[in-house]
Amino acid sequence: MPRWNSCNVLMPGAQTRELWQFNVGGKFTLLRKESKRPSEPLSEKLVAKDWQALLQPRLNIAWLAPDRVFVRVIQMPKADLAETRSMVEFQLEKLSPLPPNQIVWTYEVLPYVVQPGAGQELTPHATGELQTVLVIMAVRHHVEEYLGQLEGQGYLADRLELPLLDELRATKVKEDGAWIYANVGGAEGVCMVAWWYGGVLQNLSVVQLPVGDLRRQVLGEQLSQACWAGEVEGWLLSEPKLHLVADEATAAQWLPLFDSPETVEVAPPLPLHELAAHTARRAVGQAGAESLLPPEYASRYRQLFVDRLWMRGLGAVLMIYVAGVVIYWGLVQYASWRYDGVVEQIAANGQEYTNTVQLRERLKVLRDTLELQYAALECYKSASDNLPSEVTLNSMTFERGSKVTFFGTVPSEHRQKLNDFNARLLEHEVRGQKLFSKVNPPSSQSVLNQPTVTWNFSCDLKRTEGVE
Repeated sequence: MPRWNSCNVLMPGAQTRELWQFNVGGKFTLLRKESKRPSEPLSEKLVAKDWQALLQPRLNIAWLAPDRVFVRVIQMPKADLAETRSMVEFQLEKLSPLPPNQIVWTYEVLPYVVQPGAGQELTPHATGELQTVLVIMAVRHHVEEYLGQLEGQGYLADRLELPLLDELRATKVKEDGAWIYANVGGAEGVCMVAWWYGGVLQNLSVVQLPVGDLRRQVLGEQLSQACWAGEVEGWLLSEPKLHLVADEATAAQWLPLFDSPETVEVAPPLPLHELAAHTARRAVGQAGAESLLPPEYASRYRQLFVDRLWMRGLGAVLMIYVAGVVIYWGLVQYASWRYDGVVEQIAANGQEYTNTVQLRERLKVLRDTLELQYAALECYKSASDNLPSEVTLNSMTFERGSKVTFFGTVPSEHRQKLNDFNARLLEHEVRGQKLFSKVNPPSSQSVLNQPTVTWNFSCDLKRTEGVE
């Protein structure tokens, strides 16, 4: 059984329809109430089932008009639900006023009501040997017609229920007698007569009373026929005491219909919203049991729900796809617009860019020329400033403006002076910066039969990069 989150109860009516929505819980709190004319559609938010119904299941119940059903009370041996159903089905042809294939039916097991009195505990119902079963039957084409009307209003019922069952269960039976429910289930002129004797419901009938003076006569005939049947069957053992279940206004209209109005005890009925709450509580507790809803309709409604979910899911995917295509097309158009703008800007700035590049290259050439103009002099000056007196500089070569090589001689005994000269050049600075980025170690070579040594070493100028 699914864990229901809410429950709707719909009451049909010729003038207005009432819809109650209850929170399924311990007290079945009334969440919303809606009154609509038969021509007005029901609120889709309250009755339609969508993706939320998967997480928060909703039970839709519709009341069937009491004047469209046949009810029979039978006593049978105590058994489990499956065996009880088989026994009812076995007697169905005898109980039904129509062939079984032309009706829909269900049943309800009614409890035994304990009453004060000697010997009550020895009755078969009290000892559990017998049970009271109420068989409810409705003409199939009437049910299908009613379901078609509900479908046209967007209400797919999960169960068809009778409010008279809940009125029966809510009645406090303390003595033997007949309980007459006026305007049962809110249906004008329809009454239900329940005969309780010995704590057992012995007979139940639903009567459609005519309008006008015939109402008193028809009601009297129905009560007399039930009394005769009770005497014949043996359960009517005393003069019945009548109880009228009606509100004050209805009781004032119905009491004159009885021969002795002063002997009729009036009891207030359940308000319609409380009666709907009782129906919701009973239906939720018996959600797996049968109701008057034909099985093929229940299967079709489930399939419609699944199909609706699939169609809405596909529709949502299609809408997301279309939205994605529109967004992508918009981004492409925006990127194309920006690209065209950049192309136009490049075309407009092309000549200026070319001129700028030419100016940059000219500036670089001029700067290199200016730097190289003084590079040789700076190198020669650095050599003259740092050359020891014992070392002789013979020549200097300048290669590509980045490398200079010194050549010279030094007496053999003063070779160390050459290393000092080499180290001084590495540390030589011009305008606060080193002149050489690298000074290679000197290489020397002795000359045959000469007291001097020839030497040379190269230096890498520390150049400043050209302007970009």
